[in-house]
Amino acid sequence: MLTCNKAGSRMVVDAANSNGPFQPVALLHIRDVPPADQEKLFIQKLRQCCILFDFISDPLSDLKWKEVKQAALSEMVEYITHNRNVITEPIYPEVVHMFAVNMFQTLPPSSNPTGAEFDPEEDKPTLEAAWPHLQLVYEFFLRFLESPDFQPNIAKKYIDQKFVLQLLELFESEDPRERDFLKTTLHRIYGKFLGLRAYIRKQINNIFYRFIYETEHHNGIAELLEILGSIINGFALPLKEEHKIFLLKVLLPLHKVKSLSVCHPQLAYCVVQFLEKDSTLTEPVVMALLKYWPKTHSPKEVMFLNELEEILDVIEPSEFVKIMEPLFRQLAKCVSSPHFQVAERALYYWNNEYIMSLISDNAAKILPIMFPSLYRNSKTHWNKTMHGLIYNALKLFMEMNQKLFDDCTQQFKAEKLKEKGEREEKNITLKETQTAGHMALEKISTRHRAKSRQRLTVPTPTIKNEDILSKIKSKLHTKGCLNL
Repeated sequence: MLTCNKAGSRMVVDAANSNGPFQPVALLHIRDVPPADQEKLFIQKLRQCCILFDFISDPLSDLKWKEVKQAALSEMVEYITHNRNVITEPIYPEVVHMFAVNMFQTLPPSSNPTGAEFDPEEDKPTLEAAWPHLQLVYEFFLRFLESPDFQPNIAKKYIDQKFVLQLLELFESEDPRERDFLKTTLHRIYGKFLGLRAYIRKQINNIFYRFIYETEHHNGIAELLEILGSIINGFALPLKEEHKIFLLKVLLPLHKVKSLSVCHPQLAYCVVQFLEKDSTLTEPVVMALLKYWPKTHSPKEVMFLNELEEILDVIEPSEFVKIMEPLFRQLAKCVSSPHFQVAERALYYWNNEYIMSLISDNAAKILPIMFPSLYRNSKTHWNKTMHGLIYNALKLFMEMNQKLFDDCTQQFKAEKLKEKGEREEKNITLKETQTAGHMALEKISTRHRAKSRQRLTVPTPTIKNEDILSKIKSKLHTKGCLNL
């Protein structure tokens, strides 16, 4: 009876209540039966191993039958490893079916569904509870694929595109042990089945596209990139256009994902493999890295600097000339970075002999770009350890070309004086503008106060003495007083 274990990771069989054709039973060892009966017993054991058990909700259940299955798997691993002509045609469908039944089940929901960055040093992955059985199934299937008796022409009827697609879906497993086996298994299939190669590459591309542009979460990106590193290494020259498009449209955009740290070593390896195959790809690769260069994430900047150094280690001098100016403008920014690790990593380039030879051949272009950043930070960088690294870089530049170094020094000082003069001139102009403004405001204020006083003062009429006397005489005359 098949039952779905909601808490677990895969479909399980309740072996105690199983009444189907795969009811567990203890079988003889294959070596203990006559050679004529070994194939039949081998098939019986393969079918027996199609029974799945519950390792999650009730790990102590069916212990006897769990041990029987584990012993059968171990025995079959040894059997096909140390015996020849035992992988006969009837065995192929049975092996593929047993593998599919054990592996191609629904994985549990992700414990990290939001796609937050996984830190291998801090975060613990969710391990597969049924691993004692799954590990042996993987080992058996790998020995099957690697056996000298294995015939791809027979197996291709069973290991087809559907099988590959289901296998790729398992790379979402959170268990790193399972992903490691999947990586090896898929690589073996890629090597054995020429007709599946293009399909495998296409489906891996689709996974990457979803990861970059939709989910930004996938547990198996590092392992898939590791497989691709081996595949790229085997590409024939000249590179096909589809492979170049894969580099430019898939691998390079992978640099912008948030969780780059979990897959960056494998990604950088793939990029370098392409450049070793075709040096003319260097310019678009470096320009893309500069385009995706992180602005505020210093650990990611260090990763980019690591990858750039790997690229420079394999770059052709003719290609270096094409990218040196934008590249060293970015390095100058890194040297000036307030993040110590970024500045330190950039300055370690000056400890690389091959990079120094490239710089030496093109010092006339590179030194004027780097000198201001180096000279300024030799005096002002907050981290004292940086001063020694900067002085070392300046010393190497000086030894390359003393005259050019002196010219850069004089030019830098002249520019500093010019900047100082411009600042002083701006300050003087600013002060004059402020003074003129204050004076204008004062005049306006004075006028305003004067007008206010005029409005508040009431004028007092002035009367002359003659007018007063005339008025008095007039009144007296009217009253007849003047005749007396």
